[in-house]
Amino acid sequence: MPTVLLRHMEPKQQGVITKVTATGELGRRIRDMGLVPGTPIQVQGRAPLKDPVAVRVRQFTLTLRNNEADHIFVDVEESP
Repeated sequence: MPTVLLRHMEPKQQGVITKVTATGELGRRIRDMGLVPGTPIQVQGRAPLKDPVAVRVRQFTLTLRNNEADHIFVDVEESP
C-alpha cells in the first residue's frame, strides 16, 4: 500500500491513517476529530476549488482544509 498525504487522495479512495504530523493546537484538534493512526478513512469528495476535502471516518463525515490534510499520512488501498 502506498502512503500519501490525505490532501492528494482522490474521491472514493480509502485507506488507513498511518501518521499525523501536526503539533500544538492543530494537532490536538485533528486528534479530537478522531483522526489518529490506525483509523480507516475514505475521501467523500472535494469542493470545486479542491479545498476543503470531505472525508468519512468512524460513521461520520468531516471536512478538512488542505492545510490540515497536509499533516495526515494515509496507507491507500489499491484499486482492483
